[in-house]
Amino acid sequence: MTDQTANSIPARKWSRFKYPDSLYKYGTLLIVLVFLGYSFHFLNIDITRLFGALGRLMGVVSDRYYPPDLEYVLDKGYLAAILDTLQMSFLGGFAGVCIAIPLAWFSAANVSPARALFPVGRLGVIFCRAIHETIWTILFVSILGFGMLAGVSALTMFCIGFAGKLFADEIEAIEIGPVEAMRAAGANPFQVFLFAVVPQVRVAFTGIAIYTWDVAFRAATVVGFFGGGGMGWYLKRNVQQLENLRVAAIILSIIAMVLIAEFLSGYLRSAVNRAK
Repeated sequence: MTDQTANSIPARKWSRFKYPDSLYKYGTLLIVLVFLGYSFHFLNIDITRLFGALGRLMGVVSDRYYPPDLEYVLDKGYLAAILDTLQMSFLGGFAGVCIAIPLAWFSAANVSPARALFPVGRLGVIFCRAIHETIWTILFVSILGFGMLAGVSALTMFCIGFAGKLFADEIEAIEIGPVEAMRAAGANPFQVFLFAVVPQVRVAFTGIAIYTWDVAFRAATVVGFFGGGGMGWYLKRNVQQLENLRVAAIILSIIAMVLIAEFLSGYLRSAVNRAK
């Protein structure tokens, strides 16, 4: 190709739209704007009143929740509740990951050991994902009573659905060549999974397991609010008693613990990624 021919070819401008200069792009934007406008009208949302409420929020927080009662969160009973929340999230996350791995294996279409196990694994993961952790907590509290056993059970079901979906996606994205080679050599389904699938997904599984614990710790405070114990139980009790200064201190402690868990899980995930 000569320089003259190359210069005669018009430069193409990248666009996410297939037809950037057509009416499809502008029609889509118009539909979105019309839908948003109709939604505001249907819900009777007053934008000016909303911004006014946000402006008064700081005044309400400073009047009712300041200064926070930090001595309350340094009490031995509350520190023990923090430890309970950590234990609850760890146990629920560990049990959920252990159960999610075989379910993900069953629900992965490319390496499922048997056709009859595929719907079992897929429905099991979908069933756990379809129900929110608060509903699981209410269900287990009604069966097992208040306490950490109900909280751990609820977090286990939550983690099965959360980790199982991610595990199954990783398994379905593997290179199928080693799997077919193991099958051709006469390996049984468990040997195929152990020696052809696990080496390809072990790093990703480790990162997903760490992320699952991170999410489980965030959910543990909500689970405790509905009867699972831990920091959430203290938060619920003080909210019901209108102890606003203690509520502010508990919220600050929850934020601090979530930040620590986020930093720790992020560090561990980065270490796992460096090990690839």
